[in-house]
Amino acid sequence: MLTVLETLPDSFLHTPARELHRLFSGPTLIHLPGRREAPLLVSVLLHGNEDSGVVAMQRVLRNYTDRQLPRALSLLVGNVAAARVGLRRLDHQPDYNRVWPGTELHGTAPEHVAMSEVHRIMQARGLFASIDIHNNTGINPLYCVVNSLDQSVLHLALLFSRTVVWFRGLAGSQTTAFSPLCPSLTLECGKAGKPANEEHAANFIDACLHLAQFPSHDVHEHDIDLYHTVATVRIPAAVSFGFGDALADIDFDPRLDHMNFRQLDPGTVFGRTRAALPLDVRDESQRDVTDEFFACGDGTISLRRASTPAMLTLDARAVRQDCLCYLMERIPFPHSASAARLWCDRL
Repeated sequence: MLTVLETLPDSFLHTPARELHRLFSGPTLIHLPGRREAPLLVSVLLHGNEDSGVVAMQRVLRNYTDRQLPRALSLLVGNVAAARVGLRRLDHQPDYNRVWPGTELHGTAPEHVAMSEVHRIMQARGLFASIDIHNNTGINPLYCVVNSLDQSVLHLALLFSRTVVWFRGLAGSQTTAFSPLCPSLTLECGKAGKPANEEHAANFIDACLHLAQFPSHDVHEHDIDLYHTVATVRIPAAVSFGFGDALADIDFDPRLDHMNFRQLDPGTVFGRTRAALPLDVRDESQRDVTDEFFACGDGTISLRRASTPAMLTLDARAVRQDCLCYLMERIPFPHSASAARLWCDRL
């Protein structure tokens, strides 16, 4: 299923994401040489409707058509079949960002075999860093997701945004798979199709290619807004929902995604419901924490405890294929490796 190339097809630089199926029959890993040998891995289109990574990489690589890259680059182009029709994934496919080593759901899928091979190849090449580029469908700032509070990871994240979300890992995701090997990030580039977001991602990738090493000094706490993801909110398959739809089991506020990255107080209303158990909320250990975070008295869904949501969306398909949102809390900046370990042990 995986194709490995040592050269970039010339037409890639000007081919829209929806047309990449004409160049690649499936997931494709492209190795490009550079002055520094340890490669930067960049994955794009793990979700077919998130194309800012494609546009950003095309912008970067057009600048190097007649000169050598400052660092070797390995580019993974993911779900071109879903990109063809502008979807996160096709109905018969697993999520390409849930099939990496460590997956708990897709261990026998061909996509898992392909991404495991990418992981093996890149580990053998001695990675410098790994970047996985995504978009989201709600109103969110540009931010990074990290699985580690190591200083090298935080320095890398701050090249993209001062807003950094620490998430201890999602089984089978690209960043979770590569975090034990090298500094690894997920870039969240806002909504797809925004030129400013694409340019920002391109500038970040170019900066990564020019890094000789990571800074030896610690990140300063005034330079970073650090969040910790504490729960994932999903809607059970049997529960219908809408945004301004009084006939649905859950009728969410039609401006729900305006709550992203705002600290919400207890009592904040998400919507109204006719269902007894309308939400499924899990912490990082997959423990059911629904009652800790939400109350559903008098048909109203409201927060029990202060939280900051991310990735709230009005896209019903995205909610079904992924989640309604993540809930976060601000955490104090760990001033040392030992402090970071204490946070990891505590949470």
